[in-house]
Amino acid sequence: MTSPDTPQAWVDLLEGLAMLARHQSNDISPFHCEHDTLTVMSDPAKFTTDELARLDALGFHPGTYEETFTSFRFGSA
Repeated sequence: MTSPDTPQAWVDLLEGLAMLARHQSNDISPFHCEHDTLTVMSDPAKFTTDELARLDALGFHPGTYEETFTSFRFGSA
């Protein structure tokens, strides 16, 4: 999927998005970015504890609103 010279942030972003896509909650508008926060429409309740821990390590955290994750690492800045 990525080459050896792909920056780690890109590798992490792609891994996280691939995981989040499995349990997406909006197939028309999967992302929202505002105030340096990337919101991904994916349902945290459908992930295992291990998957949630991995997503957390990648910079994706269950959001304030149902069926979302947020990232300050990959937001607009």
